[in-house]
Amino acid sequence: MGYPETAEGFCVHSQDKWQEFKKTEFKLKKFEDRDIDIAIEACGVCGSDVHSITGGWGEVPLPLCVGHEVIGTAIKVGKDVKTIKVGDRVGVGAQIRADLTCDNCKADQENYCPNMVDTYGAPYEDGTIAQGGYSSHMRAHEYFTFKIPDNIESSIAAPMLCAGLTTYSPLVRLGAGPGKKVGIVGIGGLGHFAIMWASALGAEVYAISHSPDKKDDAMKMGAKEFICSKDEGWEKPYSFKFDFILNCADATDKFNLPTYFSTLKVMGKFHNVGLGDKPLPQLMAQDFAPNGCYIGASHIGNRPEMLAMFELASKQNIKSWVETIDISEEGCKEAVTRVYKNDVRYRFTLVNYDKQFGKRT
Repeated sequence: MGYPETAEGFCVHSQDKWQEFKKTEFKLKKFEDRDIDIAIEACGVCGSDVHSITGGWGEVPLPLCVGHEVIGTAIKVGKDVKTIKVGDRVGVGAQIRADLTCDNCKADQENYCPNMVDTYGAPYEDGTIAQGGYSSHMRAHEYFTFKIPDNIESSIAAPMLCAGLTTYSPLVRLGAGPGKKVGIVGIGGLGHFAIMWASALGAEVYAISHSPDKKDDAMKMGAKEFICSKDEGWEKPYSFKFDFILNCADATDKFNLPTYFSTLKVMGKFHNVGLGDKPLPQLMAQDFAPNGCYIGASHIGNRPEMLAMFELASKQNIKSWVETIDISEEGCKEAVTRVYKNDVRYRFTLVNYDKQFGKRT
């Protein structure tokens, strides 16, 4: 059929063959009055994409087109859309719908809506499966579609839509700012954003990584100090140091968590945004007792935080550290394989969509 009934994208058809992408046609949800159709021009490659297609986070509906860091041009807007017009360059992150009527949504907590729809792999009410941004088109609700500042190019803006928001939101909610000392664990796709945001917000930032070769990068991103967690006794000089730690690593199952806890101030928080495939290490309640610390996690962020994040990036000229790859079967394979191997500094963005999908208006 083709657009506007369908779109086509590079889909995985088996989690056992997660590196094999095939261009596949899929159905778009019914167009509604607050929907926006987007001709995609770029999409970031997120660790979530890899966790989903490999089965690390469980089974997914197949075939599946992943990608939830989507940039493109609005080519159709519903009659009730107020914030976007045809021709605008827009972005969509990891959430594409919520009921917008529940208590959470009314409190700007729509990222915790019980009826939320993820940007890919989740069913709409009519049973249509949402498909992601390794594709020609996306149909998104206005509330989860964001105009992109003119001074942020698409390949740079794309990773901000998930990785950027996932780190910006908890930093703001946990109070990152002047006078606060913040530890950032894991200097990868998430962590590199966390360092830049925390520094831009005025906090004193400490990068904590088991990879000493990332020290120079971390300092360029805005860290005051680099701490190598491979070193024996690394934590001792930082006892009771940090107001909170943002853990951006997804290999937390390998951590000696009480060691990290010991660097927190009294009532400090160890907050996770790196969501791995394996359970956390076993802990005793008394592991939290020496400083009364807490452990928690969060899920992406809300619309006001997304808008504030892009405003901060625009005003302070904050740029994602990205490599670009042309979208294709081979390009998708290369991107997810290298993310799986942690062979990227620090995000990939798929680009040159017109070569595969032609001009779309």
